[in-house]
Amino acid sequence: MIFYFSGTGNSRWAAHQIADFTGDEAWDIFTPSNIPDLKSESQIGLVFPVYAWGAPAPLISFVRALGSTDAFTFGVCTCGAEAGLSMRKLSEIYPLDSSYSLVMPNNYIIGADIDDPQTARQKIDAAYREIQRLSQEITQRKKVYRVEEGTHAGLKSSIVNFGFNHFARSTKAFYATDACNGCGLCAKNCPAATITLESGKPAWGKQCYQCLRCINECPQRAIQYGKSTVNRGRYTIEPYLK
Repeated sequence: MIFYFSGTGNSRWAAHQIADFTGDEAWDIFTPSNIPDLKSESQIGLVFPVYAWGAPAPLISFVRALGSTDAFTFGVCTCGAEAGLSMRKLSEIYPLDSSYSLVMPNNYIIGADIDDPQTARQKIDAAYREIQRLSQEITQRKKVYRVEEGTHAGLKSSIVNFGFNHFARSTKAFYATDACNGCGLCAKNCPAATITLESGKPAWGKQCYQCLRCINECPQRAIQYGKSTVNRGRYTIEPYLK
């Protein structure tokens, strides 16, 4: 079983590709049902995006409930470039036999603009080749640690990640412009279930994972986060899979 959390589709795509190559099943951790019985599973995988050089809060909460296993375990994190110590820290909570990082197109448009189409396409193509390689290693039960930690990994995965989780995940800067038509897609698809519609416009509660699905998926490009996202592009993986 391969469990995944995904904001704009990168990790979802990676999880399903790995499942196809290894003959497994990909399972969204936000599926509204109980965790499947894992006693008969021969392998358990975790696929997720890196947020501020760490695993996302919902993924960490999920793995804490999984319990110990005799199955082969692996983790694959998607990132813009570097993963820091995200996989080492996750393995302290849920021991992993193999760990990988997978470079994918940028979607955190609060920090920087999206990649141009050519760069995004190149990243996805390279990721596909890496998925083929790591899937073969997983099938062979090889214990591998192939993670691009980057410079100052310890600092980034401790102090910076702490700051992100305690201060940067605020919803105060979210708003919808007059371009919003009240379609409700943001509220329907929010993993944190923090968005509701009030008078036909989205309103944000306090809990937020900063996956930015609401911004990137909005058909009208009506959702913004302060001024930083106004002139930046939007990204989901779907257009690159057609």
